Amino acid sequence: MAKRTHPAVGKRIRHPKPSGVRIIGGEWRGRRIAVAAADELRPTPDRVRETVFNWLAPSLDGSHCLDLFAGSGVLGWEALSRGAASVCLVERDRAVVQALRAQAATFGTGAAKIIFSSAEAFLAGAPQRFDIVFLDPPYATPIEPWLPRLWAAWLTPKGRIYVERDSEAALDSLAAHGRLTRRGRAGSVHYGLLDRGLASQGC
Repeated sequence: MAKRTHPAVGKRIRHPKPSGVRIIGGEWRGRRIAVAAADELRPTPDRVRETVFNWLAPSLDGSHCLDLFAGSGVLGWEALSRGAASVCLVERDRAVVQALRAQAATFGTGAAKIIFSSAEAFLAGAPQRFDIVFLDPPYATPIEPWLPRLWAAWLTPKGRIYVERDSEAALDSLAAHGRLTRRGRAGSVHYGLLDRGLASQGC
């Protein structure tokens, strides 16, 4: 997922834009994807993705995934490369959506469904069930309000949610909304996997 500043935060923080980001595992390993020229985009680092997809490996093959704040799409492309059956990428920026569609054409895959929509509008539509949800909105956007709706209508019984935050406290606050079965840190990035249940544990 790529980070954005929240509209209410004020001045945007500009990060150096990578010319591309590479897929680090699976069928498309080593291939690079273009990153759209949007100030807010910052793809999830290789180091984080390597850890997360090692965690997800036992349940990834044949899974159906949702990337609710797709950005560069790197989490979705990585999932498809490693054996996911389908990925739905939801993105609200028109230029970024065009870049995602161009990338899907480059890969020659029909397994990626790219939706031009805000997350709010998408989740207001007819629910469908996913095995894995990548939930990595802008850091200023609270994750907690999304979780009850996702568990109730959008995830399979054994579904899992990947979350990414900018502080340990922000990650800990999710424990009331699921079981934090895995967690990690890379610099200022705190990330983890939520399963159903209310008992939190670190791994």
